[in-house]
Amino acid sequence: MLKFFGKMSGKSGMAPGTLVYLGEEKEEQPIITITVLDYDSEILEEKEVTDIKDCVQYLDTPTTTWINIIGIHDTEIIKRVGEIFNIHPLVLEDVLNTSHRPKIEEFEHYLYIVLKMLDIEEDTGKIDTEQVSIICMDNIVLTLQEKQGDVFNPIRKRIKEKRLRIRKQGTDYLTYALIDAIVDNYFHVLEDFGEQIEKFEDGLLSEPTKRSLDDIYLLKHDLIFLKKSVAPNREMLNSMINEEYDLISHDLHPYLRDVYDHVLHILEALDNFREILIGMVDTYNSIIGNRMNEVMKVLTIIATIFIPLTFIAGIYGMNFNYMPELGWKFGYFAVLGVMLVVAFIMIIYFRRKKWL
Repeated sequence: MLKFFGKMSGKSGMAPGTLVYLGEEKEEQPIITITVLDYDSEILEEKEVTDIKDCVQYLDTPTTTWINIIGIHDTEIIKRVGEIFNIHPLVLEDVLNTSHRPKIEEFEHYLYIVLKMLDIEEDTGKIDTEQVSIICMDNIVLTLQEKQGDVFNPIRKRIKEKRLRIRKQGTDYLTYALIDAIVDNYFHVLEDFGEQIEKFEDGLLSEPTKRSLDDIYLLKHDLIFLKKSVAPNREMLNSMINEEYDLISHDLHPYLRDVYDHVLHILEALDNFREILIGMVDTYNSIIGNRMNEVMKVLTIIATIFIPLTFIAGIYGMNFNYMPELGWKFGYFAVLGVMLVVAFIMIIYFRRKKWL
C-alpha cells in the first residue's frame, strides 16, 4: 500500500513547508547532478554545474534556460533552489514528497507541475516510477528528479538541432515538450504490459496453475498503480487547455490537446486491460471448475458402477443357512460373472450417453 499512498506519516506534526524527503530510501546515496541548457534560435550553451548558485546568472537572460536537478533527496539543495528562484516553501515541500498525484498549480511568477515518469525494469519486469517536478518561469524551466535516467534525451537532441521549432519557442513550449515526452513513454509501458498479459493468457489456457492466478492478481495490482499515475494527467491537461495561465500561450493549446488525446487513449487501453484481466480470472475459475467437474463425474461413474456390485455382494454376504447358490460348486464363479456382466453393461450405457 505504500506504493500507492507513500509514507505520509513522515510529516506528522511538522509545520507546513518543512523540508523533509518522503520517498524511496536508496541503498546507495544517489549522485547529485545539475545540468543546464541555455538556448535561443541562434545560441546554445550546455554545461554541468556543481553548485545551484552558478545558475543565478540565468535569472534575467533573454534566452530560454532548462535547469535539470537530479537528487531531490538532498534537502539543502532544494532549500537553495527555493531561495535563488523564489519558490514557495509549500512547493518545495511537494517536490520532496514523491507520493503526489499529477497536478498543476499557478503562483505569482511560475507554474508548478507534477508528473509521474514510468518505466519497466528489464531485470524484474516491475513498474519503476519516478516523480518529476517541473517549475516553469518566464525564461527558466526547472526539472527536479529523484534519480539518474529519464525520457528527455530526445528533447535534448532536438534542442541541439538549430533549425527545429523548440529553439524558437519559450519556456511554455519546453514545458509542453517535457510533458509530451513523459506521456509518450507511457505507450512503451503499455506495450510491455500488454505483452505480459498475452504471455500469462497463453499460459493460462495451456496449463493453468495456482501461480497463474497469483500472476494475474499481481498484474491487476500494477494496473491499478498505472491508472493512479496516469488518470490525473487528464485533469491537469484539461486545466492547462481551458483555464487562462499567463505563462501558457494560446498557440500551445493544439499541442496540449494532442497530449490530452494521448492520455485518453492510454486510459482506454488500461480499461481494456482491466476487462481482459477480469476475463482471465473468470477463465481460470471456469477451467478449474471444469476440471473438478470431470473428476467428480469419473468418481460418480465409478461409484455408480459399484452400487449394483455392492448390492449383489451384500446379498451373498448374508448368513442364511438355506441359500441354494451357497452349495453350488460353480456359485462363486457365477456371481463373479454376473457382477462383470452388470459392470460391462453399465460401462456400455455410459459410453452411449457420452458420459465416458
